[in-house]
Amino acid sequence: MYAIFATAQYMRRARAFLRRHPHLRDRLEQTVDSLMADPWDPRLGLHRLHGKLRDAYAVRLTDSHRITLTILVAEEEVVLLDIGTHDEVYR
Repeated sequence: MYAIFATAQYMRRARAFLRRHPHLRDRLEQTVDSLMADPWDPRLGLHRLHGKLRDAYAVRLTDSHRITLTILVAEEEVVLLDIGTHDEVYR
């Protein structure tokens, strides 16, 4: 079981995201629960990012929304960094 941590930026963006998309609240909770259980689960669509975000990963929330994160394997921690549309989180 991985511990989930969230940056202050993620928390601000998540609150704004859920105000705009309240219908995705359950989906977000399911995704975070899945990350906690096994971040490598193929259903999450986990993929490594490139460029300036090369130390981060992303998972699909929906077809057009992503969560960026880092995974600290040795400590079994997942740190949530950002949430939003594809273009918003990959800027």
